[in-house]
Amino acid sequence: MMRLNFYAGSGLDRAAHRRKDEDWLAARLRHPQAARIIPWWRGRHLVTGADEAPLPVYLPVTADWWGWHLSMPPIYLGDDGGHSYFAVDLSPLEDVDTHAEVAKLGRFVELRSLGTRIGQRAGGMYAYIRALMLWHGKHKFCGSCGAATAAAEGGHSRRCTNPDCGAQHFPRHDPAVIMLVHDGGDRCLLGRQSRFPPGMYSTLAGFVEPGESLEETVMRECFEEAGVRVTDVKYHSSQPWPFPSSLMLGFHARATTLDVKADEDELEDVRWFSRDFVRQNQGGESFRLPPFDSISRQLIEAWLRG
Repeated sequence: MMRLNFYAGSGLDRAAHRRKDEDWLAARLRHPQAARIIPWWRGRHLVTGADEAPLPVYLPVTADWWGWHLSMPPIYLGDDGGHSYFAVDLSPLEDVDTHAEVAKLGRFVELRSLGTRIGQRAGGMYAYIRALMLWHGKHKFCGSCGAATAAAEGGHSRRCTNPDCGAQHFPRHDPAVIMLVHDGGDRCLLGRQSRFPPGMYSTLAGFVEPGESLEETVMRECFEEAGVRVTDVKYHSSQPWPFPSSLMLGFHARATTLDVKADEDELEDVRWFSRDFVRQNQGGESFRLPPFDSISRQLIEAWLRG
């Protein structure tokens, strides 16, 4: 079975062939039964319902108020079940928390605060939207000539507006490895950063450098962060991680050296933990695991299952 970590699995057919068909996109966006309009506001998503079971909210297609507050044209996300999904950026709204029309629909919240409670499908959709919105926000100017860029292809590219340049730019992810290191027996290596919640330990991770394979990155990062040499680097699964725009590539690896030394620029602590200890001490102030929406937690859970 294909592993789907959280923030993947939106279920959308991204229908890339539709992105250049402006007439089709415009017609679908106006279709009151087919269109699903998902709002975004300054890094937050619109939900309704109890905090324990939040539900995504779509904007009413026939309402005109939200069209007055767009920072850019709607982004076409894809199709599913006869519906076409679009994301709109309402960030120009100054005070969304007191906006009368928004208040009728729900509340805007941070994606990280929702976690797995929003559900796999909505979580994947929101991660998709977040990654695109953040990319658009950071690429308003051409990297080749410095002129302004404009959204194109249903929001999946930006074109330089300088006619002498005309460069086209596409969304990019930052590839990063994340790995559960074990000793070949009943111990795994976990570390913590100072910004983590109290007691939380996680797997090691790091960004892929130019000219480096994923396996080489795993080996380099393990030595740089924890002073441990590893082998038997085995792929587990991947996860889009929209905080802000990474693609996490998960691995298991076996340590060939056991002495650890934390890189103080990266970690405040790193140590070996037994399988029994991790199973029995997952939620206290002195030791806790990462949340279930992270691939780090899935790598640990897979190791715990043996």
